[in-house]
Amino acid sequence: MGELIKDEETKEVKSQEDSKLEFSEDEVTLIARMFRLVGDRWSLIAGRIPGRTAEEIEKYWTSRHSSSSSSQRS
Repeated sequence: MGELIKDEETKEVKSQEDSKLEFSEDEVTLIARMFRLVGDRWSLIAGRIPGRTAEEIEKYWTSRHSSSSSSQRS
């Protein structure tokens, strides 16, 4: 029975992580603006978005802008 509880907790944690990668339109806009201003300083960007970590923002950004993010910054 202990293993069943651990499996349920693991599924819940994974579903919470997946839902955290859903960003609101306002968050996406702010991330894009901040990225243009400060580049890939994820912790600085995360400081402007309550409840978000630098890791979440970096994962979101790189999953959607992986090919263009390095070429936009000069």
